[in-house]
Amino acid sequence: MTTTHSAVLRPPAAPGPLEWLRKNLFSTWYNTVLTLLAAWVAVSGVRSILGWVFFTANWSPVAGSLKLFAVGQYPLDQIWRPGAIVLIITLLAGASWRIFGGTVRTFALALALALLVAGLLPVRMNLGLRLWFLANPILTGAGYLAGGLRLVRTRGLAVAWALTFPVTILLLLGFKDSAWLPRVATGVWGGLLLTFLLAVVGITASFPIGVLLALGRRSKLPVVKTMCILFIELVRGVPLVTILFMASIILPLFLPEQIRIDRVLRAMTGMTLFAAAYMAENVRGGLQSIPRGQEEAAKALGLNGFQTMALIVMPQALRAVIPAIVGQFIALFMDTTLAVIVGLVEILAIGRIVLNSRTDWLMLDSEVFLFIAVVFWVFTFSMSYASRRLEAALGVGKR
Repeated sequence: MTTTHSAVLRPPAAPGPLEWLRKNLFSTWYNTVLTLLAAWVAVSGVRSILGWVFFTANWSPVAGSLKLFAVGQYPLDQIWRPGAIVLIITLLAGASWRIFGGTVRTFALALALALLVAGLLPVRMNLGLRLWFLANPILTGAGYLAGGLRLVRTRGLAVAWALTFPVTILLLLGFKDSAWLPRVATGVWGGLLLTFLLAVVGITASFPIGVLLALGRRSKLPVVKTMCILFIELVRGVPLVTILFMASIILPLFLPEQIRIDRVLRAMTGMTLFAAAYMAENVRGGLQSIPRGQEEAAKALGLNGFQTMALIVMPQALRAVIPAIVGQFIALFMDTTLAVIVGLVEILAIGRIVLNSRTDWLMLDSEVFLFIAVVFWVFTFSMSYASRRLEAALGVGKR
């Protein structure tokens, strides 16, 4: 009896950096020419941009108006309120880093390092502001240590994050006839603070509404299905500008004189309903991608309709449309700049106001708008990065 030993088949080893460069960039003479030409263009472009940013550009409109860009015309003596909100967020981010890790760790570290660098910059800054910058990374570390305690659980941390929004609104708005926390009208909210509030409210509120609309459109009840279809198609058939105009100008005409809805609340409502209609179509596309056999298998196991949708169908549908959902969130964040139509001064409107505030700043629009573009890019890239990490963790596109 003879025994044969078959050779063990292994996947080929990954090529080294030099081999990768030779194979992908310098494989032929014309690839080599194109690689060198592209490298020259890239180096020249980056060199010119960095030279303009660090030596030619005049950043005085940005440096002299950081308070306006951050919180708009929020009273200076009450600016501790937005600062306290950021401190709460950094504390919870540190605890989330300890409990969840992964992408949360990346964001918590990035936020702590950014605030630490800002606090250590050798620029003219009052002591209180510098101490505030340095306190944020310290609280991130404190949150990380607190996350290891038995008292801090995943559910409790989720509740803490959920309570952050009402606490934020109470701190920013204050109370009438209060000496310690006086009311601050929403008309003076502005800058990145207002942009972030509009985006967060629109994103968090439009998602559950969009899911309900998508389910209602698939409902077997004719009245529910018809109402959902009419709402979705009507809202998706008009631009966001129209929705904001209606919420700002037309809606007050139908209300009694003694009832007046705040402008910020009207803008939030309009943006939420607009995003919910698009979210409903994204979710409906995910629902249609789930094979019918999934529902039949769930029914065979004895699950009712609600359990089948909540435990089997909906998780798979949302997993399939993560890129579309995050793309909708990013679009909504950028659409917050349209709030200027209803008289709200978000960060882009603040940029225009700053440029018009002094005659020697009128020609410095490149610096101001580049700064605003970088701010938007940081937040949109963060959402895109989180989406990619979530897709990788859930195995989207893999079997």
